[in-house]
Amino acid sequence: MTSKQLLCLTMGTLDAGAALGVAAIDFIVTAAHDPAHARALLRERPMPVGAIVLDRAVPDGRLRGDLDAFLREHWWMRWVALCRPAALEEPGVRRLIHDYCIDFHTLPADPVRLRYTLGHAHGIAALHDSDPGAGLHTLRLTGNSAPIARLRQQLLKVAAADAPVLIWGESGTGKELAARAVHENSARAAGPFVPINCGAIPASLVQSELFGHERGAFTGAGKARHGLIESAADGSVFLDEIGDLPLEMQANLLRFLQEKTIHRLGGTRPLPVDVRVIAASHVRLQDAVARGAFREDLYYRLHVLTLEMPALRERRDDVVALAETFFRDHARERSAHVKGFTGAALEALRAHHWPGNVRELHNRVRRAAVMAEGRLITPQDLGLSEADAAPAAALHGARKEAERQAIEAGLGAGKSITHVARELGVSRMTLYRLIAKHSIVVPARKRTS
Repeated sequence: MTSKQLLCLTMGTLDAGAALGVAAIDFIVTAAHDPAHARALLRERPMPVGAIVLDRAVPDGRLRGDLDAFLREHWWMRWVALCRPAALEEPGVRRLIHDYCIDFHTLPADPVRLRYTLGHAHGIAALHDSDPGAGLHTLRLTGNSAPIARLRQQLLKVAAADAPVLIWGESGTGKELAARAVHENSARAAGPFVPINCGAIPASLVQSELFGHERGAFTGAGKARHGLIESAADGSVFLDEIGDLPLEMQANLLRFLQEKTIHRLGGTRPLPVDVRVIAASHVRLQDAVARGAFREDLYYRLHVLTLEMPALRERRDDVVALAETFFRDHARERSAHVKGFTGAALEALRAHHWPGNVRELHNRVRRAAVMAEGRLITPQDLGLSEADAAPAAALHGARKEAERQAIEAGLGAGKSITHVARELGVSRMTLYRLIAKHSIVVPARKRTS
């Protein structure tokens, strides 16, 4: 029996077998009677190819509604339309075929030509690098590069514990995504996950926002109010950009970590709160401690379990998978005629240095999906230059070679891992990752220093 899967969505009275005729012999056909039914079937078993049967007039309103939304969601499938000749006179049918289908046949379909068309559609689907319908989000972190694979392993280990977590990474690397992954894979997953941007709260309101207040604590406090930490009880609180927290509030947070109790503003008694604290910063807190901008005792309270988010330039093998994921995520808002990326666009994405990391990639893809004029996104749609792709790739190679030489020079001079990391301005964890990336052999005496 053939393993070719085919979804047949019939928008009328004709059944799938009658519409496909002998062409159905070559396929395992799954029939759906409306978009909602088809959507449910595809959730159970993704299929790369579909046939849409329009054996009667379909009102424009319906084409713009359920069917249009369904096809937009499943843009990655290869669709073939089968319709009555008269249906081609309807503007809505013509637009549907133009926007979503790779080919169409008039009913009754010629069996030889239809078998060829469906077989060709399966061949095109097989050439596609990845199947979005199969799911790309492991721990909701897309990619299969070595840095992201290591991060997934570390996340699962960290999630299994219940100690504070400190996440470091450049802006746009996905620190909140990692924090959510820790929460969702922990024993606290059923509890709330409360994200707090410490840098976005006015200094005069930090105390009240984090710890809450009692009635009458200040002018306008007509009733008691739970703080954000208290609202995360039995779950996790994510303190993003914790380095921006005022020093006086750092003392209160330290007290909470030590005693597991909070004091509301204007309150006279401690309130026990069971919350796991996950903190993140785009600046290295040990440097902030050295400058006197962050409490050393709080730093060591938080520095129990640590995660370091790799920059996108360190995981270039993931760029295409991320771009395709973002393209799919915004299927509802992109132009219906836009089907994917040109080869030149993918090369330009791989070559770009990504100073804004994953956030920059997400924004470029989202904007291009809406604004692109053609059926495929070009480097220009992404705001990237096709001509710069090759020089940028060469620059990336030169950068990698300089990186490797700098590490080998430091280790060759008899310096310890700690010393070399300090000279290069990176953490020990990052240095070990770079050593593995470049396959550098570290002598035993360096490894144990």
